[in-house]
Amino acid sequence: MNFKVIILAITAVTVGLVELIVGGILPIIASDLTVTIGTAGQLITVFALVYAISGPVLLTLTAKIERKKLYLIALTIFFLGNLMTYFSPTYTLVMIARVITAMSAALVIVLSLTIAPKIVEPAHQGKAIGLVYMGISSALVIGVPIGILLTNAFGWRSVFLGIAVLTIGSGILIYTFLEQIPSGNVLAISTQIKALGNLKIVGAHLALMFMLAGHYTLYAYFTPFLETTLNLSPTWISISYFLFGLAAVSGGALGGTLSDRIGSPKSILIVISSFAIILYVLPYATFSFPVFLVVMVIWGVLSWALTPPMQSYVIQTDPESSDIHQSLNNSALQLGIALGSGIGGITLGHFNSVVSTAHVGSGVVVIAFLCAIYSLTRQSSVTQTEGSK
Repeated sequence: MNFKVIILAITAVTVGLVELIVGGILPIIASDLTVTIGTAGQLITVFALVYAISGPVLLTLTAKIERKKLYLIALTIFFLGNLMTYFSPTYTLVMIARVITAMSAALVIVLSLTIAPKIVEPAHQGKAIGLVYMGISSALVIGVPIGILLTNAFGWRSVFLGIAVLTIGSGILIYTFLEQIPSGNVLAISTQIKALGNLKIVGAHLALMFMLAGHYTLYAYFTPFLETTLNLSPTWISISYFLFGLAAVSGGALGGTLSDRIGSPKSILIVISSFAIILYVLPYATFSFPVFLVVMVIWGVLSWALTPPMQSYVIQTDPESSDIHQSLNNSALQLGIALGSGIGGITLGHFNSVVSTAHVGSGVVVIAFLCAIYSLTRQSSVTQTEGSK
């Protein structure tokens, strides 16, 4: 694979780390900033919400700026945002820093996904995009255990100082090896919004959003869940997150294989329904740590098994607008993370029990299942158009 694409993927890992890395250290952050765990969880919610909205918007607003220059500007702002997080003494300042890093991270990721296919031969464009996506997903699943390890050794603020240092390395690589790239054509926001007129696709986006929302209703508060139900030490919490991350990465492969063998529609329904069940029963497996680990691994596998069949389904349903919908699909994923961590925080505040986040999350996944059925049972726009001729 092109070395320049590998650099983009490495940068995607660096930038992607910042989003969920706070999930495993929420109690420590909450204690240091003198806020509740639910309030600290909004650091994930706000980040994901800002990320989902700002990505396509910033890409359009900066359409006339040369891509390499814009990339380096975004990385610089991202670097400063992480430094601000490191030095911020209050929750409010940390939240402002999260907004800054979310906006710059969104632009870096979108640029990576748009630059990657431009710097390789047409036959390798799919692999280039896939490598960047691998960097993004890897960051999402390995960020939490890394955050726990660094926090246990050096304190939670060291996490963001470390990301800032990695950002400098990524910036040097981009500056050295990436050539100047013309801005090219960027779809207007109005065009992207117009693509949402296909309600069959909208149902698919909503299914992914609510699936991730149900997942992060618990996962965003998984550390207090493990502390409360199993009394795990920081070391075992880190090991649990690491095992979950390995399971989540393998889940992507499982989802792709399942989609190839039985088709994306059946795969979507199987994954979502199974996920709702496993999320609901998870708290009842805490009577035995080995049993819990088995159930947790299944939860981890299913958590990222939906993305491959859903992407295939979107492409098959509306191939002409697939690029737009892939971008919107990514935004739906981020909105799901924001919604889920927000619901989890509200659930914690209302029930004062972290176990209830699993049950509420399962209920949210049921909504995802209903959205999937709605999408799968609707006639496609293409078919409707052909039938009207």
